[in-house]
Amino acid sequence: QVQLVESGGGLVQAGGSLTLSCVVSGSTFSINVMGWYRQAPGNQRELVARINRDSSTNYADSVKGRFFISINNAKNTVYLIMNSLKPEDTAVYYCAADGGNRDYWGQGTQVTVSS
Repeated sequence: QVQLVESGGGLVQAGGSLTLSCVVSGSTFSINVMGWYRQAPGNQRELVARINRDSSTNYADSVKGRFFISINNAKNTVYLIMNSLKPEDTAVYYCAADGGNRDYWGQGTQVTVSS
């Protein structure tokens, strides 16, 4: 089992920055990929960024150059650094872990960007 707890969401003005954190606990050895997803009202959940076991990363086109995903292994924490935020980035952001046999999800944290 893997547990994920997100924090760091909030209200920010357009052009501002936020950093989301996801603390990972449990059977962390089983994790192959860590990712951040988001879901806006009326939309499907979409991948924002992910980091693989070899530290390679992937980003949605809409966030490339603005968002960055990183891991602090000593703290078992995954970060999503979000810069130059836009109103269209408003969504609930979820941390996710690919544990091989199954996926794990956090409870989500709300990010609201005002224009």
